[in-house]
Amino acid sequence: MELTKREKLIRRIDRHLRVTARQLIMFDTEEETLKFLIDSFQSDLNCDFVCILLNEDGYLIPKVFNGESDSFIENFPINIRNNSSDLLDYPLAFSDSEVEKIHELSDVIRKEKIQSWFTVPYKGDYGVSGVCLIGFKDLVPLYQEMVLIFTDFGKDIAVAIKLAKQREEQKKIGMEWITESLSVNSPIEKTIGKIIERAGKGTQSKRACVYLYIEKDNSFILQEPCFGQPLSLKRIVPQNNKLIDYFPYLAAWGGKALTVSLTMNLKTIGVLHVEEKETNNGIYTADDLQTLKLMAQHMAALIENIRLFESEKEYKQRLHMLLDYQQALVKETIEQDSFVGITNTISELFSSSVLLFDRFMRPIAHSMHPLDNADVQLLIEQATYQVFQGRNQEIWQASMGDTEKKLMIWPINHGGDLLGHLAIHLNQNDMDDFFKLSVNIARNIFYLQFIKQKLVFDTKEQVRDGFINKLLVPNLINEEEIIQYANVFNWNLFLPHRISVLSFNFGNKVESENGIIEFQEKKTMLFNRVREWIAAFDKEILFATKGELFILIVPISIEKDNPREFWTKLFTYIQKWSKTELAKPFYLGIGGKTAAIGDYFVSYQQAVESQNVIINQFKESNFVLYDDLGAYPLFHHLKNSTSTRLFIKKYLSPILNNSDDKNNTLFQTLRAYLNNNGSIKETSEELFIHRSTLQYRMEKIQSLLDIELTSSEQRFNLQLAFKLNDIIDL
Repeated sequence: MELTKREKLIRRIDRHLRVTARQLIMFDTEEETLKFLIDSFQSDLNCDFVCILLNEDGYLIPKVFNGESDSFIENFPINIRNNSSDLLDYPLAFSDSEVEKIHELSDVIRKEKIQSWFTVPYKGDYGVSGVCLIGFKDLVPLYQEMVLIFTDFGKDIAVAIKLAKQREEQKKIGMEWITESLSVNSPIEKTIGKIIERAGKGTQSKRACVYLYIEKDNSFILQEPCFGQPLSLKRIVPQNNKLIDYFPYLAAWGGKALTVSLTMNLKTIGVLHVEEKETNNGIYTADDLQTLKLMAQHMAALIENIRLFESEKEYKQRLHMLLDYQQALVKETIEQDSFVGITNTISELFSSSVLLFDRFMRPIAHSMHPLDNADVQLLIEQATYQVFQGRNQEIWQASMGDTEKKLMIWPINHGGDLLGHLAIHLNQNDMDDFFKLSVNIARNIFYLQFIKQKLVFDTKEQVRDGFINKLLVPNLINEEEIIQYANVFNWNLFLPHRISVLSFNFGNKVESENGIIEFQEKKTMLFNRVREWIAAFDKEILFATKGELFILIVPISIEKDNPREFWTKLFTYIQKWSKTELAKPFYLGIGGKTAAIGDYFVSYQQAVESQNVIINQFKESNFVLYDDLGAYPLFHHLKNSTSTRLFIKKYLSPILNNSDDKNNTLFQTLRAYLNNNGSIKETSEELFIHRSTLQYRMEKIQSLLDIELTSSEQRFNLQLAFKLNDIIDL
């Protein structure tokens, strides 16, 4: 049987109201419930006007409204007594022709030009009452059959609104409890304990707990205390961040357990977990999930705030501690001249072993914590190896057999000038921003102490240079004053010494005034480096500058029984550092022994003479002892003599100017023959030639020189000519 238009409308309204009534219980707040109600009416019934009016102390107040009018709300509140007594008890349906003037509400509706309208009162056992007003600008048939439908729907509205109010009240109570019971000043363990207890009791569970995410371990750790019996799983390391493998009911109700994530800024910081529900056959409901989510939401925010608060509090405490240590370190630099006190204080600050080296990686001071002195040598070897492996690095590190600890080494420098190295044996997890700040402060304090020592050192050096320059003169002016200066430096002038002079070849290229300034800066830097090198080699060596020469005064006692071995070792040491840092050729001339105070100038002159011989004659060598020169110093004084040039010309010019011998083969052959005392066998072996070839050359030499080589007198004259030729630029 075909339904009439009237029946279709009634069925449509009934179906809409039933669906709407079921959906109303899904919302948590009164505002959400009412908003959904008017939206559903307007969309499904195609009405032009919907308003929810609440009864508050005998007055109708519009709670939510949807329509085109801008003035409708201005007519409220309306006294209920000025309207029909049936308005809040029964559904009413009106058209414009049926409106009774005794209704104040009807006058308001007429102003809005509503042709047809009806009301749905909602009233229940919860003290909630009001009316839902629906209107159409066109005439719509409104039937009495709708009254029963609207009456039941009104009851559903009242129940839904009351449930929403209850949920709001529960949330409000939860928020108030959190606000009253918990604070960022509380320890995080106490906060977790209170929230877990609340979560357990709120969901009627026997057990509840929290796992917090620890980023550095990439794991979730069970936090104490727990509510009820603690879980056996203390640490969770999720694979591919899949927590559901450990918590099957993550954000899902209907099981024997329930878990929700603690999320802050889209980042999971932990999970809240409950199990063993005491009611509902042990099955958790949607309300339990909602309760746990609410607790987790506020718990995550509170835990994160506590962490930030504790982190800030800890940072301030560490900063105050660092300032205290900085004051103590500055005090050490003022009151003490050594590095021991500073090193001990820094070791205490870091609770780690600390070592200080000079720029040559020579240990200056150390403080072992918690290691003992037996480990010092191992740390020194590791630090030295790392620095020399990569000298241009800003920071070095070495493993010490312990995966958690490393030896970190930082340079102590300023403006490109390296002064030393700081090494700390520490746990890598301790290297946070605060630690880096502490290291920079420690480096600055060490830098100040280095500079302080350098200033004192430079002052002493100036005094030392002054009195040594007074000592190294032909005629001493004030011998007593020189002796007093020597006593200041604990230097016994009356013990035998040996003086040497050291010079570097800078070249002669100076292109401008700026070039001169740069040249002087380089020389100053060089002299400072050499001072450090010599001090690092042996502290007993006294050093000073005289003009552009570097003066070394060495006690004979440190030469022991082998002077050449000692000076070879010193030369090799200087050569090593010169190649790595300066790459400048240098010359070392070594004078004879002193026996009295007046001998120091003589030894100095001998050292200078030795250096001149090196530069002019021994170009393949860079150092020589005066005692090993033999007659060369005497020859040096003869180099500008006319007689010397004539003597060389007589004995060597015929073979030097031989046009048939462009490679000076005869010259080299004669020198080898003389050096081997006229032995044909030894000379041929040295020159790698056959005896007959040597015999041929010797006959030609005798012919050119017109002399007999078997004569010892002639051989002496030839040897003398060779030595004089070595020191003269022909």
